[in-house]
Amino acid sequence: MFSPIDPFASGYLPVSDGNTIYWEASGNPEGKAALHLHGGPGGGIKTGYRRRFDPKTFLIVSFEQRGCGRSRPLATDPAVDLSRNTTTALIADIEALRTHLNVEKWLVTGISWGSTLALAYAQSHPERVSHLILFAVTATTAAEVEWTTETMGRIFPQEWEQFEAAAHRQPGQRLIDAYYARITHPDPTVRENAARAWCAWEDTHMSLDPKFVRNPDYENPQFRDVFATLVIHYWKHAGFASGSGLLAGMSRIAHIPGVLIHGQLDVSLPMETAWNLHKAWPASRLVIIGDEGHGGETMIDELVSAIAGFAPATP
Repeated sequence: MFSPIDPFASGYLPVSDGNTIYWEASGNPEGKAALHLHGGPGGGIKTGYRRRFDPKTFLIVSFEQRGCGRSRPLATDPAVDLSRNTTTALIADIEALRTHLNVEKWLVTGISWGSTLALAYAQSHPERVSHLILFAVTATTAAEVEWTTETMGRIFPQEWEQFEAAAHRQPGQRLIDAYYARITHPDPTVRENAARAWCAWEDTHMSLDPKFVRNPDYENPQFRDVFATLVIHYWKHAGFASGSGLLAGMSRIAHIPGVLIHGQLDVSLPMETAWNLHKAWPASRLVIIGDEGHGGETMIDELVSAIAGFAPATP
């Protein structure tokens, strides 16, 4: 990890459908461009991601995806049409930012949900991606959504019963659909209760990590509501993947050098996804960390190493 740094530039970029995204750039303005895609959806960015890149070598760029963080309007704004917040729209936002910053091609890193977005972006614009690094890998498939919201109740039966009860689902209704109805309900109390229950379940299925700590951001009502709204929205729609999903599109990025980093103890996102993507991606390397889950010190070290491995050669 490198020393903390501040951005040398930041701003607000108008994109489509009345959205404005917050972006920031740090490191070397003349360096190799690298884009960090945050998780969630709706997780936003903090400052730690900058420390994973050598600031002398990289132009480090990130942004807060539409609807969250400092981007506006927030997904919880009553006037917002959530149907305009899709993976396709986020990909267009990335391209708008790339053009705004005059970047020809960049290394793309994605964390958790960000790994789904990174894959989708790379498959849509392979000519704009020099290298790809995925961390805590997910493809946000319908099967993954079912695993996390339904099947995983077999691991945490007591907590899952509370999670299910809070959804007030109808007979035959998917749990994710029931939560979508609650998180988009006109009554703010219904939405607030749904967000609390959702984030409690998020903490539960992260808890098998040996170094687990509860996410303090969930105590912030605005963050909690935005985060739950966007996660539920994207999960209901299985990440808005087209056709057979991202696995079927791996041939488009077969030539792009990449690294997948995943924790063996990540019960939220089982190893199967990273494994299958790696098998379909000839230019990739899979790094499995046996004693960590959805992130950890060793996984971060591997991420820093992977980024350094894709740094431009120095004279």
